[in-house]
Amino acid sequence: MFVKQLYTNCLSEAAYFIESEGVAAVIDPLRDIDVYLDLANERKATIKYIFETHFHADFVSGHLDLAAATGAEIVYGPDAITNFETYIAKDNETFSIGAVSLQVLHTPGHTLESSCYLLKDEKQQPYAVFTGDTLFVGDVGRPDLFSGDLTKEELAAFLFDSLNNKIKTLPDNVIVYPAHGPGSACGKNLGPNTFSTIGDEKATNYALLATDKAQFVNEVTSGLSTPPSYFPINAKINKEGYDALSAVLEKAMRPLSPADFKAKAKEGAVIVDTRKAVEFGEGFVPGSISIGLEGRFAEWAGSLLPFDQDIILVTPLGQEEETVIRLARVGFDNVVGYLDGSYDAWAKAGEAIDLIITVEPDELAMDIPHDPNLVILDVRKTIEFADGHIKNALNLPLNEMVDPGKMSDMEEHYNIYVHCQGGYRSIIACSLLKREGIHSLRNVDGGFAKMKDQKGLQVVQEKTVLN
Repeated sequence: MFVKQLYTNCLSEAAYFIESEGVAAVIDPLRDIDVYLDLANERKATIKYIFETHFHADFVSGHLDLAAATGAEIVYGPDAITNFETYIAKDNETFSIGAVSLQVLHTPGHTLESSCYLLKDEKQQPYAVFTGDTLFVGDVGRPDLFSGDLTKEELAAFLFDSLNNKIKTLPDNVIVYPAHGPGSACGKNLGPNTFSTIGDEKATNYALLATDKAQFVNEVTSGLSTPPSYFPINAKINKEGYDALSAVLEKAMRPLSPADFKAKAKEGAVIVDTRKAVEFGEGFVPGSISIGLEGRFAEWAGSLLPFDQDIILVTPLGQEEETVIRLARVGFDNVVGYLDGSYDAWAKAGEAIDLIITVEPDELAMDIPHDPNLVILDVRKTIEFADGHIKNALNLPLNEMVDPGKMSDMEEHYNIYVHCQGGYRSIIACSLLKREGIHSLRNVDGGFAKMKDQKGLQVVQEKTVLN
């Protein structure tokens, strides 16, 4: 038996490849499927099944492309309804994979169709459980994403029953393989590891420690952040189907000269620059949105970019295809070209450029007493802001800046100093402000991590939020 976790950091997503005696299965694949085909070739195996734990909201799954490439059967658990050919398994139904097997455990709660898959070894003993978004390390899946007509409280009640009747009854030594790790917005506060055991989760996971359903429902539904705006879009795509990735690449991988690039922008295409934040700040095509590949790229792209407008790209040289694929992972099939030669080609063509001034925290500290129009704009999450921020700072979380109206109070006479925790999000925020015609701004180098120790910058907390 061979089991491999395939973890993608920018999505905090885990897919799985299982093989026994030349027969393989893939659980929760990403849209770019080469890694699974390569593993099958390496193991001299045939992929027979593609198991989906639920309709994912945070990425577009690769089930359709992988099925087309291999002839494998797509399997969902009970209550799943799709617009494409799939096999809807029954609760406790078992699928043979060589000498091992997978048993379906219907575990509604995160969504109604959510199911876990119990892997039994060659002796048919429980070995691992692939829990999707039902159970994470240190957390459980949020019950407020794709619930139909049910309330989050009703789904949380289902989740309590699923965990207690299907998951906690498994042997303590069974490995827990979830669909997500730390940083995912599919839970409230996932632990630092990407796998665990039933025994460890029963001992430490707050959701498995709860013995009273009412208490569990309250704990699971309280303190939920607003889910990223693209989640319902991706869930719908996964349920209804999508174009093949090869077709998306064919449309997107079109090199554009500076003149052609400029023309596309004038026609309404959105410019997305995926170079590193520091490079973007030193010079960029006016009107560009910065979302660097080095950060949580897919999540911010899904949260901030439009799904109904053409997108044109400025990327690091040689990373054009990677950018298109990573956008496709969260449902963007609307890329129509990239700037040939990247930003340097634009600058050499003599086209207009823009830049973002970056200052050190000590310069901000020196300016505060002398500038009545100075505004400190903190674009971190509300809970980050509450845990500690510069006194008198204004909090506008980056995910809320997708709405231009949120920036309408940023008057031109303000001198705006923008920061996040480390510098990635603040450059994105600066690019969004510039698109709205707000240019009197500076990015604070190193963000709050650097600012909190700067003499002259007082740090305060919002205890009402923290409590």
